[in-house]
Amino acid sequence: MDVSGKKAVVFGGTSGIGLATVEKLVAGGATVVAIGRSESKASALPNGVSFETCDVRDGDAMAALLSKHAPFDILVSAATGGGRALGPFLEMDMDGYKASFDKLWGYANVVRFGAAHVTDGGSITLVSGAPARNCRPGQIALSSVGGAVEAMVRAVAREVAPRIRVNVMSPGSIDTPMVAVEGEARTQLYANMTAGNLIPRAGTAAECAHAIMYLVENDFVTGTTVDVDGGWVLREG
Repeated sequence: MDVSGKKAVVFGGTSGIGLATVEKLVAGGATVVAIGRSESKASALPNGVSFETCDVRDGDAMAALLSKHAPFDILVSAATGGGRALGPFLEMDMDGYKASFDKLWGYANVVRFGAAHVTDGGSITLVSGAPARNCRPGQIALSSVGGAVEAMVRAVAREVAPRIRVNVMSPGSIDTPMVAVEGEARTQLYANMTAGNLIPRAGTAAECAHAIMYLVENDFVTGTTVDVDGGWVLREG
């Protein structure tokens, strides 16, 4: 798909990976609608990008929003949907574990209410995470949710083929505003997190967005996951 002249809707489009994807779509000549939970970040959007607020967990609001902006050729969601429970599973607060699946419910709403409005030959891309296939200690909630997202995409890709392609980009440790730590503490945090990777550094939002663009533009890819993780899935321990 040549994105020039196409219309894209990007959830989580005001920060991090979502914002970097919006920037690349705009640079490629697409018309973009960015969706976020707060107007406070909308000022970071490139000129000409439309902005809407919506909580991806609200099915009725999502259905109305996606219908309002239909039709569109490209649908991307990098929206987190909420927090994640961390720590050993046998010590985990189960309400926290259940709440971690807000990401899955948000993605399910994006696909369920958005697919009907994607044009023939269009694409849907979601974001999972490296723990889905290589879970490190304390990351079982991340792993569970990411694995569910990837399983959903493989199943949905069969249902909507050949009209729409559906794929996943799976990031590892990425330097984005989601991590609130600053200064030397931030540098050390990422160094510790990535020390065992084949590429021992944090990735960038732009590197992740580049992979999303590949999934959008390559018409021969569907039902797959592209890793942008510095070799996380190959690390031991």
